[in-house]
Amino acid sequence: MVTGRFRALAIAACIGMLLVLLGGALVTNTESGRGCGDDWPLCHGKFIPAYTIESMIEYSHRLVTGFEGLLVFATCLSMFLKFRKNRKGYSEPLFYAGGALLFTIIQALMGAAAVMWPQSPPIMAIHFGISLIAFASTLLLVIWTFRAKNGPPVEFKVPSSIFPRVLLTAIFCYIVVYLGAFIRHTDSGGGCIGWPLCNGEVVPEISGATGAVFIHRIAAMTLAICLAGLFVHIRKVSVGGAGLTKSAAWTLGLVVTQIFSGALLTYTISNSNWFLFTNLLHNLIVTGLFGILMDILIRSWRLREGRGG
Repeated sequence: MVTGRFRALAIAACIGMLLVLLGGALVTNTESGRGCGDDWPLCHGKFIPAYTIESMIEYSHRLVTGFEGLLVFATCLSMFLKFRKNRKGYSEPLFYAGGALLFTIIQALMGAAAVMWPQSPPIMAIHFGISLIAFASTLLLVIWTFRAKNGPPVEFKVPSSIFPRVLLTAIFCYIVVYLGAFIRHTDSGGGCIGWPLCNGEVVPEISGATGAVFIHRIAAMTLAICLAGLFVHIRKVSVGGAGLTKSAAWTLGLVVTQIFSGALLTYTISNSNWFLFTNLLHNLIVTGLFGILMDILIRSWRLREGRGG
């Protein structure tokens, strides 16, 4: 049985990871990555940095990340101590907790490396992707705690045709997210003025910042089509016992919202204050989308028909 105290700890870790992810996006969008110079974990050689906007944003992000690391470690330890005598029956939450701890450490080390040895935009884009996986792990753990209020959740078999479709969609979703992070780290957001047209053209010149933004737009539309097809397929073949239809509907709604938030990015790019808000909103939506998609992926794999154990 999962206690309310443990569930609260898992929720706190999930919220903390979301703050870490959004804090990293804030650091990037405000160009505060060098706010503490080349020092890590200190800031310009001090525990309390000099007051500048860049240093405070960067140092606050480090503090939140450090606190979140402790919170994830406490969650992982609590999970191990609670279920160490029945690891087989509770391997799923142990996997989530362990994954959250692993990717939290990786993303923290990547952040430290980016400070001490400035990295290229492609590598920094991967940093966001690692943080996204870390958040998804904590979200999956929270979802599991609600399903297992009174013991291991009841499991239903899922048609085997769902998993490969979800897997391909999840991989493509990660590629779309990477493209968006790459655009952010290369300051290419202004490559396309206007929406849905790009610089007044249906198909602009595919080069430089314009090409990067246009490809990202086409990829986002393709992802929406994939998620719509996934929703239709799951609704058609699933008995609904595993709750996949509702989750698939959420991903479809979020990807449509994500596309329109991308349009807001375009229209607010000339206003730095609004652009910062719409950029964080864009990150928030895709974070939820990816987390729910990972839940569908894991359930469609674990509960698929024909799988033993």
